[in-house]
Amino acid sequence: MTAAPAGQPFRQVALIGVGLIGSSMALAMRRFGLAERVVGCARSAETRAKALELGLCDEMFEDPAAAVSECDLVVLATPVGAYAAVAEAMQRSLAAGAIVTDVGSVKQAAIRDVGPFVPEGVHFVPGHPIAGTEQSGPEAGFAELFEQRYCLLTPPPGTDAEAVERVAWLWRSMGSTVDVLEPGHHDQVLAITSHLPHLIAYTIVHTAMGLEESTKQEAIKYSAGGFRDFTRIAASDPVMWRDVFLNNRESVLEMLQRFSEDLTALQRAIRWGEGEVLEDLFSRTREARRGVIEQHQAGSFDPREPKT
Repeated sequence: MTAAPAGQPFRQVALIGVGLIGSSMALAMRRFGLAERVVGCARSAETRAKALELGLCDEMFEDPAAAVSECDLVVLATPVGAYAAVAEAMQRSLAAGAIVTDVGSVKQAAIRDVGPFVPEGVHFVPGHPIAGTEQSGPEAGFAELFEQRYCLLTPPPGTDAEAVERVAWLWRSMGSTVDVLEPGHHDQVLAITSHLPHLIAYTIVHTAMGLEESTKQEAIKYSAGGFRDFTRIAASDPVMWRDVFLNNRESVLEMLQRFSEDLTALQRAIRWGEGEVLEDLFSRTREARRGVIEQHQAGSFDPREPKT
């Protein structure tokens, strides 16, 4: 099998995992005619049945090796912690010329765990669509998820250029803007823009749930915008985020240390009534919001909602 040029639909795509991202890819590929056939793989019989019921895939498999055997594109859409086992299971069934990609938010770990199991003649192009909601499962997907969002590709040195362009074409065709980053730099950037905010959200909600019962109930009842948004983020898939933190620990710990130092300085300013310090910090951080809006990344990751 030889890879088709960018602009030509994939003959058969295997989605290893049909949660939010996998199911959204299936719907987008069907809507835009990006694959002649889409098959899926899931451990749960219930998930396999639901994916077929929703029309996400033409066929579902429990065994990754069976799912990928005749595919020219394989997408790993499981939690990052499952990558090594899945890659090992499917390595002997991958067709020559096939492309393997993924959607995880930690790229050095993806290369570490998948790379050793990619056979000669198969191309591995790690990817990360910066899109998602707090929902999970095959029912959570929608074809518009990737519209006006970035997808970051992090191909290791020596990756076939045509394979990279083929994957880039797929994401562009689903509505994304594609950038290419070095894997380590990707992990550092995502540690501050995504991983640390999720860690903070989980911690704040956990702290609120540890308050005495009456105060906890009032915190839920009178949720202001900030706490409401934290609870939305903290409702994200716990298995996926467990794997993110364990597999990007160095970058997350570095950003967490920086955050802790800044938080200590803010605590000191509040304690000593340093209003000018607080106002200066709040004024400077407003610029970040303006930048997010200018990059069209404001609002939720659901393009069906207003981006304000």
